[in-house]
Amino acid sequence: MAMDASEIERLIKASIPDAQVTIRDLAGDGDHYAATVLSESFRGKSRVQQHQIVYAALRGQLGGILHALALQTGVPER
Repeated sequence: MAMDASEIERLIKASIPDAQVTIRDLAGDGDHYAATVLSESFRGKSRVQQHQIVYAALRGQLGGILHALALQTGVPER
């Protein structure tokens, strides 16, 4: 069972309301995605901390329903 890109975005935005989220299906199979997540709440946090916040938002779906996620995070330009 695959996870829809809109569900990934919904989960991220539920935990990070100000997030700007872009999702791309890399293989067309609903299992391999690339996500870019920008949020002001990431300011001052390391890249590892930013990724941990996004992974927590996905509530353990990575490796299960969501097979692979190439993640880029950052803060929006002012």
